[in-house]
Amino acid sequence: MADFGKVAENLKKRGYAVKEFATAKEAADYLNGEIDGVSVGFGGSATLDVMGLYDMLSSHNTVYWHWKQDKDMARKAAMQTDVYLTSANALAETGEIINIDGVGNRVASTLFGHQKVYYVIGENKLEPDFEKAVARARNIAAPQRAAQFGKKTPCVVTGNGCQDCRSPERVCRAMVVLWEPMMGMDAEVILIHESLGL
Repeated sequence: MADFGKVAENLKKRGYAVKEFATAKEAADYLNGEIDGVSVGFGGSATLDVMGLYDMLSSHNTVYWHWKQDKDMARKAAMQTDVYLTSANALAETGEIINIDGVGNRVASTLFGHQKVYYVIGENKLEPDFEKAVARARNIAAPQRAAQFGKKTPCVVTGNGCQDCRSPERVCRAMVVLWEPMMGMDAEVILIHESLGL
């Protein structure tokens, strides 16, 4: 298991702000207090969903999330918000954030267009090094997401992880590795000592 202290230290060295919380509720309360009176976009995330952040933030912000609203409208609107919230498929102890995407809205929003991006990450996403983080994203997170969507990709059918398939149902069409926050964009990583999301 990766070391939270080392992860936080390495993320800070890379230029991220970092907050650490014992529970998802504490993290949600923090975000609800920090994000106020702005436009907010959500990336597809089981972590954000289970934390109840959409309902919390919608009471005092303009929030767009394709899991809760019209998919096309919400995806486009979320890309133009002040703040963007997402999780990660994996986080290396060395500080690299790994995300895989099928449509591209989530990874695109971590690269450009927002004043601030929050990465909300449970302890189950942490891996001791970059190679293991990539392996987690490809062989655990992406197949679980494909199964959740009812896809019949080789990773789902065989249960043997990513096979770099050419299935038309493939949900892993792009992988982004963030070494540091993008220029001109504030980025904060919220580390939570609970298992959250895929």
